[in-house]
Amino acid sequence: AITPAVVKNHEALIADAHTLLLQLEVPLESVFEAARLARAHRTRVVLNPAPARPLPAELLALVDLITPNQTEAELLTGVKVTDEASAREAATRFHQMGIADVMITLGSQGVYCSNAKQQQLIPGFRVKAVDTTAAGDTFNGALLAAELAGADFNGAVRFAHGAAALSVTRFGAQSSIPSKDEVDAFLLEQSAQGH
Repeated sequence: AITPAVVKNHEALIADAHTLLLQLEVPLESVFEAARLARAHRTRVVLNPAPARPLPAELLALVDLITPNQTEAELLTGVKVTDEASAREAATRFHQMGIADVMITLGSQGVYCSNAKQQQLIPGFRVKAVDTTAAGDTFNGALLAAELAGADFNGAVRFAHGAAALSVTRFGAQSSIPSKDEVDAFLLEQSAQGH
């Protein structure tokens, strides 16, 4: 039901936003319209390319930060992502598409981050996963929430890792997403354990 016309009706919200977070569970033409409007108003565009599907170069060229998992990164770059070296290769391909910031989530291995300032694998937290359904959505939402609350890059990634780790220990999608207080408590516990 989210048509390009609906998106266009919300142009003022997109224009006033710091960041626009997109994913692919709405029609692709609506995602493209939202990204186009964001770019026109200098609003940062973050794309979580899930569920995995091929995407046009015109859309990818409007993205400032892309946050694929291994499957999505392979589909979009042609590189089978299994470790830090293959993530680096996939990130290079994303940069060649015009995307400045790349974060490839590697499950329990962490997230490979690449931009003009850094290329590094930031480890995640090891937990007993029971359902990974909302892990990517949780990571993205928590990352941007932490950034907008003033966290530095490493702090935002750590918060996102914590939120995603907690989410996979619970069943469901929206019901598995932890609160800020739950993530803060989890991170304190991890720090106490030396993580």
